[in-house]
Amino acid sequence: QVQLVESGGGSVQSGGSLRLSCTASGFKFANYEMRWYRQVPGKEREVIATISVGDHFRNVEETVMDRFGISRDDNKNTVYLQMNRLKPEDTARYYCRRSESDFWGQGIQVTVVS
Repeated sequence: QVQLVESGGGSVQSGGSLRLSCTASGFKFANYEMRWYRQVPGKEREVIATISVGDHFRNVEETVMDRFGISRDDNKNTVYLQMNRLKPEDTARYYCRRSESDFWGQGIQVTVVS
């Protein structure tokens, strides 16, 4: 069955960096666009970054595009979210998703302390 498992979250000081990983199984990862989302309590889940099949296209939301980056390694069935110069407002639960599907990871908490 399809599984998406996030890792790499945790608590970090403001200005620090984290790299989130999402490892997929149960489908041909290389054939699918992937996305990262984040959600804070009381707010809707928002898309942060998208990476196309073959890494031909990447999009990072304007609010974080100067600090975050998305990449993929199809040999490892993994999509990454590199987060630099983290701010307290980046505190959220981060999810990966196979685009246009109901397949989500369980999410991973990122907490940025000032």
